[in-house]
Amino acid sequence: MIIGLTGGIGSGKSTVARTFGGRGIGWVDADDVAREVVAPGEPALDAIRQHFGPRVINQDGALDRAALREIIFEAPEQRRWLEQLTHPLIRERIIAQLDNIQSGPSPYALLVSPLLFESGQAALVNRTLVIDIPTDMQLSRTLERDGVSEANVRAILDAQMSREERCARADDIIDNSRDMAHIQRQVARLDQYYREQLSS
Repeated sequence: MIIGLTGGIGSGKSTVARTFGGRGIGWVDADDVAREVVAPGEPALDAIRQHFGPRVINQDGALDRAALREIIFEAPEQRRWLEQLTHPLIRERIIAQLDNIQSGPSPYALLVSPLLFESGQAALVNRTLVIDIPTDMQLSRTLERDGVSEANVRAILDAQMSREERCARADDIIDNSRDMAHIQRQVARLDQYYREQLSS
């Protein structure tokens, strides 16, 4: 069984994934995979360099994410080109990593993805788990964590699926508006439920 774990920016997806991890559950982080497929030496990075030119490559040969983000934010057709290149590679690697977890001791696997619904990755999972917090809390936590401007965070929030739609699509929801003990109780309850589903 694969559980798709998602939530908006600053909702605490990593915290919840680590809490499941503490209970012996393996996970794949779609953001980590997205970084892996464009790492130096990967064919996708060469294709990006050829398409966008040297301005999107740092001195050390790695992708300049900020420069690329600026280009694709202003030009939707360039974003589509990039997605057509990277999405199949990301999907392929996610599936391989999930298979790897499922062949090990973890009773089920988590796919942690901020764009689970938007990217079509929900098709890879059996159940969806949304980490939910109020929008003003998303804003304050992201500002604190990333040190970016409020306008930047609001633009990301506007580009993501609405909180209401995300929750409406969820099979399960964790409320992350309180303390760590509250998260741990919810994770324990869901972990037990998922394990029971597997044995029934």
